[in-house]
Amino acid sequence: MKFHKDGTQPRDGEVFVFGSNLAGVHGAGAAKQAVKYGARSGHGVGLHGLTYAIPTKDHDIKTLPLDKIEPYVERFKKFTLQYPQAKFFVTRVGCGLAGYKDSQMAPLFRGCGSNCSFPQEWEAYLKT
Repeated sequence: MKFHKDGTQPRDGEVFVFGSNLAGVHGAGAAKQAVKYGARSGHGVGLHGLTYAIPTKDHDIKTLPLDKIEPYVERFKKFTLQYPQAKFFVTRVGCGLAGYKDSQMAPLFRGCGSNCSFPQEWEAYLKT
C-alpha cells in the first residue's frame, strides 16, 4: 500500500480521487482542486479527465449518510481493480467539508487495487 502526505498533489498521470456532490458543483475543498485535473461542472460521479468523483454530498450540497456514500466507494474499488494500469491518488474523501472522521471513511476503501495511494492519515485504518 502506498501513502502520501495530505495536501500534496498527484503526479505522473495519477487520477485525483476526491469527494464531490451529486450536483457536480466543484466550488470548494478538494473538489475545487479537481477542476484543474479535469473535473467537470455538472458531473459529480465517476471518471472525468484525470479525476474520479465520489459523492459525499447530495444535490442540495447536504452531507450524505455513510450508507449512501458506501455504494459509490464500492464502485470506485471495482474500477481500481478493472484498471490496474491506472494510478489513483485518493484524497481524504469525506473528511473535509462533508465532516466525517478519517476513522469513518478510510475503512470503506479497504479492498482497493494496489494502484492506489492514500493519505497518510488513513494508514492506521487501512493496514489493519
